[in-house]
Amino acid sequence: MIKSIAVVAACIMWAVTGAFAQTFPAKPMRIIVPFPAGGGADLWARIIGQKLGEAWGQNVIVDNRAGASGIIGTELVSKAAPDGDTLLLGTTGTHATNPVVFRKLPYDPLRDFAPITNFVDTPFMLVVHPSIAVRSLQDLIGFAKARPGQLTFASFGTGSSAHLAGELFKSLAKIDLLHVPYKGGPPAVSDLVGGQVSMMFNSLPAVVPQVKAGRLRGIAIASSQRANAAADIPTFAEAGLPGLEAGSWYGVFAPARTPEAAVARLHSAIAAVLKLPDVQQRLIAEGAVAIGNTPEQFAAQIKDDIAKWGKVVRESGLQID
Repeated sequence: MIKSIAVVAACIMWAVTGAFAQTFPAKPMRIIVPFPAGGGADLWARIIGQKLGEAWGQNVIVDNRAGASGIIGTELVSKAAPDGDTLLLGTTGTHATNPVVFRKLPYDPLRDFAPITNFVDTPFMLVVHPSIAVRSLQDLIGFAKARPGQLTFASFGTGSSAHLAGELFKSLAKIDLLHVPYKGGPPAVSDLVGGQVSMMFNSLPAVVPQVKAGRLRGIAIASSQRANAAADIPTFAEAGLPGLEAGSWYGVFAPARTPEAAVARLHSAIAAVLKLPDVQQRLIAEGAVAIGNTPEQFAAQIKDDIAKWGKVVRESGLQID
């Protein structure tokens, strides 16, 4: 009798799940971007939104809710209805570095979200101002060791992914650099080009044009492989400093307890977006790497990143109330 009830319950659940998958989405969707328009998160959210809208014949609205290092928009999604109609374009910052930098967050990066997929990775490049008389990573490390505390590195802000990349570099290379935080990437790049700071980690689209124009010098790529957009720049491992991989990833999340059928359909559709020819061309132009991993793989990646950057934060003594 009990076995029969269990079989019936399973059949009902399968039928409900199948029906949901066929009808989802039944109304306009919203992708929350917890950063201002015009940035990397906004770019990828709009590409995803446009392609999902075209595929499903449904409106997908990109809603920028910037503020507090991405915390405001991320919290909004954590408290949204778990129906698959409200998504988050999350980043390394919202789900891997904020949790270890800020003592208190109004959301839990693991408990409050259903990971769907990491859409793309954008590795960092370490660039220096040409006035720094170095041509290679080993040159730079030697130069810095001879001038402890005199060289500066810029970042998007205290606790940002670019800041933590610099702290990881200091730890691995055993050098002393002075951190100079900015309110965003553009002013940091502007001051670096002007020679007010010595170096910084930043995404390829932000610095490759400056490197090609000779206004900055590329030193190394913080990824496991060279970038097509800067094929002549070695990785950190190739340059003699293994273990330094840093950048920003951009992934899609739903609120926790979103039906598995919705998560599965969203994952399948977003992974298909990455295979479209025009999207692949945009990836190359932006120096991004397509990922499209499974929800389970994405969840594991986030846990690994929290552990990785948590170690960097503890060793640097950085934490924000």
